[in-house]
Amino acid sequence: MSTSFQCPHCPRNFSTRNAYSQHVNRCINTVYLSTEESSEDISDIVSSVNEMSLNDEDFSRINEFQIIREENSQVFYQYESDQDYAGDISFGEISHSSNIPEEYENFDEILPASLQSNEEPEVENIKEFPNEAYADLMALVIENNLNNKAGNAIIKFFNKHSDLSQLSPLPKNIETGRKFMDKMNISQLSYSKYCVLTHNSQDYIVHYRPIKNCIKNLLSNPDILKNLMFRYENSKIEDEKSYGEQNSGNWWKRAERSISNHANILSIILYSDATTTDTLGKSSLHSIYVSLENIPTWRRNKEDAKQLLGYLPILSAKNEKKKKSSEFKELARETFHNSIKFLLDPLFQGDGVDFNIDDKDIWFFPRISTIICDWPEACTFSLTYKSANLNYPCHFCLVQREDLIDIRKEVILHNHVNMKEYFDSNTSNLAGLEQVNNYFWSIPNLNIYAATVPDRMHHLDLGLFKYQIEFTMELLKKKKSLNKVNERIADIPRHSQLKVFKKGIQLSRLTASEYRDMMKIMVFVVDDLQIEDLSEVYVKWNEMYLLSRSEKFKESDLENFQKAINDWGDLFIKLFQNISNSHLKFPKLHLWIYHIVDTIREYGAINGYTTETYENLHKTYVKIPYRLSNKKEVEKQIMKNIRRRAIVSRNRVGKTKTPMAFVYTAKLFDFDLSESMIEQNKKDLNLDKKMIKGFEKFIDCLKVGMVGAIRIKPGI
Repeated sequence: MSTSFQCPHCPRNFSTRNAYSQHVNRCINTVYLSTEESSEDISDIVSSVNEMSLNDEDFSRINEFQIIREENSQVFYQYESDQDYAGDISFGEISHSSNIPEEYENFDEILPASLQSNEEPEVENIKEFPNEAYADLMALVIENNLNNKAGNAIIKFFNKHSDLSQLSPLPKNIETGRKFMDKMNISQLSYSKYCVLTHNSQDYIVHYRPIKNCIKNLLSNPDILKNLMFRYENSKIEDEKSYGEQNSGNWWKRAERSISNHANILSIILYSDATTTDTLGKSSLHSIYVSLENIPTWRRNKEDAKQLLGYLPILSAKNEKKKKSSEFKELARETFHNSIKFLLDPLFQGDGVDFNIDDKDIWFFPRISTIICDWPEACTFSLTYKSANLNYPCHFCLVQREDLIDIRKEVILHNHVNMKEYFDSNTSNLAGLEQVNNYFWSIPNLNIYAATVPDRMHHLDLGLFKYQIEFTMELLKKKKSLNKVNERIADIPRHSQLKVFKKGIQLSRLTASEYRDMMKIMVFVVDDLQIEDLSEVYVKWNEMYLLSRSEKFKESDLENFQKAINDWGDLFIKLFQNISNSHLKFPKLHLWIYHIVDTIREYGAINGYTTETYENLHKTYVKIPYRLSNKKEVEKQIMKNIRRRAIVSRNRVGKTKTPMAFVYTAKLFDFDLSESMIEQNKKDLNLDKKMIKGFEKFIDCLKVGMVGAIRIKPGI
């Protein structure tokens, strides 16, 4: 005879215990709050028992909890004991019921059954939080990185002081809330792992989120959607071709011509970088992120316009000698490109991709446009040698090392055609290439050597300007003027938007932001120190740097920018060539002088492809989640943490705001004073009449307020 479970709160019957327990949670409507704290203590005891393994020595003491059955209703066990359900709602005092199946009457029989399964809980068909309070609590815990103890204290405080006559809307504890979020079935937030290599009996895993899901997440953000760019824009200023957003560049123009007129370009940005996870630098993770150039630069600079794609495996060697061997380096490069291939291939299978935007399917052809990274990472993508001491250190062109400081020499640019010829003939070393097949050669509309664009923060702030400061210090030491410089820096008065270096220049501790502060003062600090052109080189630097931050460039602007670069470069080489041990044979110097202007013509203004806003992602997606983990299976724990953050963010975006009625007036309209709204409406001649009326009233109130604020009282 089959077993049937009847719900104690409605006439429904269930054939399985799991279905029964899930139904009861949604069916129960009222409970009575307990006046005894013993219920909370018992709940904690039962939770700890559920977490024991069968081999735990403390498990033998389970008979001590028999008293629970005598003091609490049988419904209590139904929620607290069944680990398949994990108890999503917290209770005060539960009402008694006599319709509990016999299977639930003996706690000792239930507990071992729930402990026998070591499998991960299956993802259930849950897409939303049970209620708004539950969602807000988990958002509070996740966003503020609270541990379980702090979260449980919040739950206890709420349940104690809320004086609810019904069940608490919160989870019984934070761990239950986290498990509930892990069970939420949101396909766009799923994550997986893939073994890309087995080497020396060790599996190397790519932990990833499907790239199509990452793109769907971006395209499901309403604030991003209303600003998307789809087509090439032939921008002109004063009848001159201009370059601003990427869709005004030559790359987009060529890519759009290569696809159907009915389709759109989906311009994809990749950002990749390895970063340490702990303060000692003993462990690291190699994260990779994705964003879209279809999003305007000002909007893309916000964190929610970027998505974590995954964590790439980092190969480990037995010793330093093995790590430096050519075989190990080649294997590391192959593994990197195989990992990238696995992540990106779904975009290039078939005739484009359809994405649903505003309930319409729009046909896109995904294309990799730019890869944002520092120079060593660019060499990994382009498979060129990383050493600046080798013969061809530039990943853009075939310039020899001896010619790196010759800023007027003609160069031969890399492309997948001429580089593949070296690879096919097994002579890659003659062009400074690794003898490894480059995955990016097969991707349409992509020149991987040009797409790994020079990054302003690494090339200028933390690169060439840092060198300029270091060489200046060396020059001043020889002239015995270094102390005078430190004294001048220390004497600079405080200013709200200026970093004060009271202890002088400590180069090893400066950040990119602090180097930018140094740019503001160095032209004055080194003035009149009896060194010809020293102050002038900083003047030329500032002129060049300010131009690099322009949002748009006309063709004449690019000519002026190239001239400013050359003028600074000439002085830089003249002053510091003999001080530098390498005689300024820096790949970054060559890259900036030779290739940045052409990069602007291809991909738009530099502001659209700098790592300044991407570097902060390491804190969100690596360092903080790592500290919250128990340091075992780190990537898996981090992916869970990030998924929970995404659920919280998604829940916030999906919320509809309830209009507020003010006592003293009626609300006429919602107006978001954000950059996007300002950009959208500042040229709109057909504003809503209510909006115009509202601003007229606002201006009148502002005038009255200003008059009251500046009125001088008699006798003062």
